[in-house]
Amino acid sequence: MAAGKKRANGEGSIYKRADGRYVGSAFVPVAGGGRRRRSVYGNTRREARDALDELFRDTKAGVRRPLKRQTLGEYLDYWLEQVVKPERRPTTYAGYETMVRVHIKPVLGKKKLDEVGPAEVRHLLSVLRDKETSGRGGGPRKLSHRMVQFAHAVLRNALSNAVREELVSRNAAKLVKMSNPEYDVGAGLDPIAARALLKHIADDRLFTLYLCAIVLGMRRGELLGLVWDAVDLDGHRLVVRQSLSWVQGRAVLLPPKTRASRRVIPLPEVVVTALRDHQKRQDDERLAAGEAWEDTGFVFTARHGAALSPYTLGKYWRNLRDAAGLGTLRFHDLRHTAVSLLLALGVPPHVVREIAGHSDIKVTMTVYAHGNLSEKARALSQLGATLSGPPRSPTTTSRVY
Repeated sequence: MAAGKKRANGEGSIYKRADGRYVGSAFVPVAGGGRRRRSVYGNTRREARDALDELFRDTKAGVRRPLKRQTLGEYLDYWLEQVVKPERRPTTYAGYETMVRVHIKPVLGKKKLDEVGPAEVRHLLSVLRDKETSGRGGGPRKLSHRMVQFAHAVLRNALSNAVREELVSRNAAKLVKMSNPEYDVGAGLDPIAARALLKHIADDRLFTLYLCAIVLGMRRGELLGLVWDAVDLDGHRLVVRQSLSWVQGRAVLLPPKTRASRRVIPLPEVVVTALRDHQKRQDDERLAAGEAWEDTGFVFTARHGAALSPYTLGKYWRNLRDAAGLGTLRFHDLRHTAVSLLLALGVPPHVVREIAGHSDIKVTMTVYAHGNLSEKARALSQLGATLSGPPRSPTTTSRVY
């Protein structure tokens, strides 16, 4: 249809606003029954017409527009409260809520939900890439690429639900591609460095916790959520059946991260001995605390028996790490050390996966299975020696077929 041709009845109308933008409007079905006038916009008449045609295609496909047009911010509040909170882990809800409140709504919150297209999503990502936050030392730093990816993932999940509820016809975030998530695999420790660390922290009251991370590859939340009832020292095993997280300033016990995370871990003698010593230390702390002792049943606790906060453990670890001269080694890198060393010892990947509680063996092999520099040098030296080898006899010939 030509740009200036009048649209027939039922095809809607297009007009130019005083600010120069074009508006297309038409009566369409709305949720709850009936029809209401809905408007779409464009910088040119063609853009407005294309948007209006899309509105009619949605109508033909059975999509009903919401009775009241809501902003993206209003919808995200609804999604968090009615969809995410009842169905996801509290830590997941907390992460989503923070991302929405701090990063997404300030940029796109006032935009109408049905007007959020690929251009708006790209604008959000562009703003976040240039956004500065306060670093641990107090100085400004750019928002990490991982956080920008997370923002994209949260918006994509929210709009997927909007499509399912027929509030919008398409997920604009899915139309904007981002690079695959980057997994920081960390450095880990080689056997010599791991032994040196354990020797350095032998007198620390949480020595056994660090030992379990290095030898058993347990996650931080799994260690903090471990209770004595799940530990069988005589049977040389423990059961990972819950994880402790900190949500809004209080301890929350959650099921393990995945089905594979719920597992039985055999205990080597060095861990059994350390756990027995830790149990005796905890008994002494209980006697010293008297009535102030909080009997939580956790294996690793604060000094008066209360649940140990992940943030407090993080502080302890950074102080210990700095004293040991381990640079920026993260607590999670102790788990990484366990997995890497087991693989380096030739333990079959499927066994390592079951010990670590990975949901997929691809995680074991892709994220963790990489040799250190000395291992790589040794492997390449072996290959070089194989290929160079002793010189062949001059009478020997080779044919290539």
